[in-house]
Amino acid sequence: MTETRPAPVARPSCDEGALLPLDAVRGERAGETAPGAVRRAGETAPGAVRRAGETARGVPEPAAVLPVARVAVDTPLPHLDRPFDYLVPAAMDAEAVPGVRVRVRFAGKLVDGFLLERTEASEHQGRLARLERVVSPEPVLTPEIAALARAVADRYAGAMADVLRLAVPPRHARAEAEERPETPGGPGTAPVPAPGGAASGDAPGGSGPVPGGSAPGETTGDPGAAPGKTTGDAPGKTTGDLGSASGETTGDPGSAPAAGGPASEDTPAGSAPGDDTSGGPGSLPAPGGPGPWADYPDGEAFLSALAEGRAPRAVWTALPGVTADGPEWPRAVAVAVRETLRGGRGALVVVPDGKDVALADAALTAVLGPGEHVALTADLGPAERYRRWLRVARGRVRAVVGTRGAAFAPVAGLGLAVIWDDGDDLHAERLAPYPHAREVLALRAHQSRAGLLVGGYARTAEATRLLATGWAGALVAARQTVRARAPWVRPAGEDAELARDEAARAARLPSLAWRALRAGLERGPVLVQVPRRGYLPALACLNCRARARCGHCSGPLALRSGHAVPYCRWCGRIAGDWRCQACGASRVRAQVVGVRRTAEELGRAFPSVPVRTSGRDGVLTTIGSGRALVVATPGAEPVAEEGYAAAVLLDGWALLGRPDLRAAEETLRRWMNAAALLRPRAELVVMADSAVPAVQALLRWDPITHAERELADRTELGFPPAVRMATLTGSPAAVREMLGEVALPDGAQVLGPVPVETHRGDQVRERAMVRVSWAAGTALAAALKGAVGVRSARKSPEPVRVCIDPLDVI
Repeated sequence: MTETRPAPVARPSCDEGALLPLDAVRGERAGETAPGAVRRAGETAPGAVRRAGETARGVPEPAAVLPVARVAVDTPLPHLDRPFDYLVPAAMDAEAVPGVRVRVRFAGKLVDGFLLERTEASEHQGRLARLERVVSPEPVLTPEIAALARAVADRYAGAMADVLRLAVPPRHARAEAEERPETPGGPGTAPVPAPGGAASGDAPGGSGPVPGGSAPGETTGDPGAAPGKTTGDAPGKTTGDLGSASGETTGDPGSAPAAGGPASEDTPAGSAPGDDTSGGPGSLPAPGGPGPWADYPDGEAFLSALAEGRAPRAVWTALPGVTADGPEWPRAVAVAVRETLRGGRGALVVVPDGKDVALADAALTAVLGPGEHVALTADLGPAERYRRWLRVARGRVRAVVGTRGAAFAPVAGLGLAVIWDDGDDLHAERLAPYPHAREVLALRAHQSRAGLLVGGYARTAEATRLLATGWAGALVAARQTVRARAPWVRPAGEDAELARDEAARAARLPSLAWRALRAGLERGPVLVQVPRRGYLPALACLNCRARARCGHCSGPLALRSGHAVPYCRWCGRIAGDWRCQACGASRVRAQVVGVRRTAEELGRAFPSVPVRTSGRDGVLTTIGSGRALVVATPGAEPVAEEGYAAAVLLDGWALLGRPDLRAAEETLRRWMNAAALLRPRAELVVMADSAVPAVQALLRWDPITHAERELADRTELGFPPAVRMATLTGSPAAVREMLGEVALPDGAQVLGPVPVETHRGDQVRERAMVRVSWAAGTALAAALKGAVGVRSARKSPEPVRVCIDPLDVI
């Protein structure tokens, strides 16, 4: 067992050999080869006597062809994030193919791993340990996903083993054995890039950056170099065909967006338009009309590019509205998937949650027919999830829809990757290295020369940057179409309404909202969006208005019902004997009203109308067209059969007033997602000041201008996505040690460290932020990864959480 030397650009600043386990660096003494020589696996030392069936030192006879296996070992140690070479015994030659799970001995222990490739020789001069076992002959890690995992790990300063745990589900032997395919072919090579470097072959398509290179819009040269230019001959540094930070595009002329239409790449190398590159069985879907894409001037051109096997890249601002089959966006996505399959390639759709998966699943079944796609979600259970995942890996289906984990689904011949509502925080992975599904799909689309569709009712600053750099084009409807489909928005804080009803200044539900509810209930269901879950999630002293906190841990007190006793939301203790620390009073009042208390109040106001709630305790998927009051938290709004007759968006201050960089963007996204479920020109009352930019964008149904302004403001202030930013979180000593260890790129700014709010009596934690230009993002990730590796090799007792471009910057 030994290391495979990584490309020079990714070498840490310390001695690589000093970081290996003792078993991995033990070399031959007698008969050792000369320095710099490469010994083939199984080659005996001079003068050694080989027994029958064995090589020197009792090692089993190696495979006759490609006897060295390069293995990605599942190790939690960041400083060992690279492939290791093992000897392939002749008895395992047929099963040890690239992509299979293996068991190897690593640092004296048996650990899991993935076989990445088979080679003829190893650069290691010592004795190679052998593969202990091939867990299953099923190849589960394709070269594309292995390269993607390497690129994602490098992009987020993480380890490939962590990404592979996200990409490949745990094995379920029974599901795997149910329909085992034919025995795989003989051993072959599947080059996988070393950390930060390039594989021996070119990236798919031949002209784009190699795996592990730049993200969309990112240059990979030195920070001071011109966008898109290479500096030196370091492996992995190449001119990209994606837009630079300045909006300049480089590489193939076809990568620039066509006027008024989505950007596109040429047909992948080695395939012609219409060729089936997926390798999967089944006939192509029948052609059909453009469906919802007929409402977009460039919609049919986008579909034609997919059907011809090209790779268009677009940011899609979807129209609001609900038909008899539900929202229009799932059917639009299904039509795009159909055209991609007709072009002979596969498609992948990533949505925020299970509710959206159900909508997209139904639309794909209606458009493609049953059995032509699979849905992948975490709640399927290990057996069913692995069974469906194997159908994709074996090429039996070429279309996948799922939540963020599906971004790594092994779709063969990927032609289109779709992400819906990319601003939803559910797209951000909670496990290291904390990748975002949008960035994963952008990297994958670039590496696979596939198309990318970033869709939503609202638009994020990150998606706007893809447009600003020229890497993607815009798919938007004409303004007259938008006006005809958008709801009639009325802010409760407008001057004319306040002049009519002065009490509306202090009322949670002013007369304008009551009138909208009554009028809407005469025509059908009405939606009320409440930003807070629970009953009364925050309490205050009735006398002095000071916030009610727990006497044990200082956590916020809340009520579960109108007859319950206050309890602490942090430690769970009952606070029946609570007294205000400021004035000594013992009575509390509601500081924030949740969805269940709102439903209770509306039920008393409209006693003859059924009230339904949808939130954390239970999410409704659909609701009928009859009279009903639906009270829901953001993201949990059910779809009405014919759309809602009216809607009220309560407590806008609770969303807009959050101390968050993305507060305005997130508020507009939540509002537009709810408003899109209304009937055309239905009345929508929003409880917020009409002068707020987010409210103005909702009034005009203009998320584009709001996103452009948001990106301009962040560019001026130096916030993502205009720059790359990393956060380092841990104990004060660990964060300072990390900052002293890391070799930051030129021009990097360190902000902090500053204390971080902790809950439930946790130890004191601090956070530092490191900001660099977009061009230096790759160098920042490499520097942080190297520092994490050094601390790991030194066995530093206190970890530091490293997060690249987190959602919660502020």
